[in-house]
Amino acid sequence: MKRRTFISRSTVFTAGALVLPNSLFSFGSNTNSKVRIGFIAVGYRGQTHVSEMLKRNDVEIVAIADPDERMIERTQQLIEKSTGNRVTAYTKGDFDYRNLLSRSDIDAVFVSSPWEWHLQHGTESMKAGKIVAMEVCGAMKLEDCFEYVKTYEETKVPIMMMENVCYRRDVMAILNMVKKGMFGELIHGQGGYEHDLRGVLFNDGKSAYNSGVQFGESGFSEAKWRTNHYVNRNGELYPTHGIGPLATMFDLNRGNRMVKLQSMSSKSRGLNKYVAEHEKGGENHPNAHIDFKQGDIVTTQIKCANGETLLLTHDTSLQRPYNLGFRVQGTEGIWQDFGWGDPSQGFIYFEKQMEHSHRWENTKEWLEKYDHPLWEKHATAAENSGHGGMDYFVDNAFIECIKRNIEFPLDVYDLASWYAITPLSEKSIASGGQAQEIPDFTKGKWVSRKPVFGISSSF
Repeated sequence: MKRRTFISRSTVFTAGALVLPNSLFSFGSNTNSKVRIGFIAVGYRGQTHVSEMLKRNDVEIVAIADPDERMIERTQQLIEKSTGNRVTAYTKGDFDYRNLLSRSDIDAVFVSSPWEWHLQHGTESMKAGKIVAMEVCGAMKLEDCFEYVKTYEETKVPIMMMENVCYRRDVMAILNMVKKGMFGELIHGQGGYEHDLRGVLFNDGKSAYNSGVQFGESGFSEAKWRTNHYVNRNGELYPTHGIGPLATMFDLNRGNRMVKLQSMSSKSRGLNKYVAEHEKGGENHPNAHIDFKQGDIVTTQIKCANGETLLLTHDTSLQRPYNLGFRVQGTEGIWQDFGWGDPSQGFIYFEKQMEHSHRWENTKEWLEKYDHPLWEKHATAAENSGHGGMDYFVDNAFIECIKRNIEFPLDVYDLASWYAITPLSEKSIASGGQAQEIPDFTKGKWVSRKPVFGISSSF
């Protein structure tokens, strides 16, 4: 039976399985089988996933789809350099990806499209029987989050949330320490997206990063679409980098869950100032006078079912060094992050082990001592991968779970609840900071679902 037909007729999963036990992907000893992949959207982020897949001998890239012919050509060159061949490309407008989805020789797809396309690309892929690797963002509407869950529960086609920061080396070392009980009972966590994106949000239509002051149709790459969200929205636009790692430590959707959030936004000044002071802009440039709704700093407080609190910060429009601002605090210890995963740029404190010194210690030795088994096993393989090796781990998990027929470590319920933070934060800000209830997308299953992320040292 063809895979798409097989999945569409399936109604019950084996507990813990990704797909049914007699699925195509229960390879067993068949080491010659390959997972056949398609890519929907091959901009810079999509090309990173393509590069990771090209390193593998258990994957075949079958086709790519993107209306941007420049990005298609860049991707074809990557593939040709690695394999000597080009693949079928679907470039005829915004909906040509549907021809990719209609193919019977594709098992799974990577979706790396602009945020407003994620729901359509993701749910149509699931309905077509293609397992989905879904890139990060936040939902356009709360209803979108329910639609992901509804589509999954109807089709039984799994979707993985591709949050690479969950796999950052220092984050996983802290996770290892949390699971060993070193922090005691967790009380509070912080994280966010604190990254100067001004050079990404504006450019001159030729290349990104500090090359101009244009966006929209005049922009290049993310400036073509991402900046418009800052014009029209005000909320926690990019929650998953912050909430993802915290979710693995605080067991969200697996014994715990987020129940309520409250958001506040600062005024907006950073993007206007950037254009006004840029050599290609100026005080009289029209983009220096746009009324950006997105506040420069958005903070979101979250209450968990088990009594913990979380705090997310969105900070992308002002000058600043990169930092995701992680903090994990429990009854026995506290960790604070101050850099891009550099173990020397963080501080840690364990009251009893440090004899009540009330002095921070640098995290380097602690993180090396408690390096997660996953990193100990795969550090060499991840050396040349994007984002300090994180991309290797998230992509490897996607492929290995398909091959081994086991559930994804970050699943549709994670996707729905993390994505929901964005529209709920927008609603909270618009209502003057009123608290918003976070739906239980698991329908009560969070109580008995067991943590799986980072449990295996294989993926």
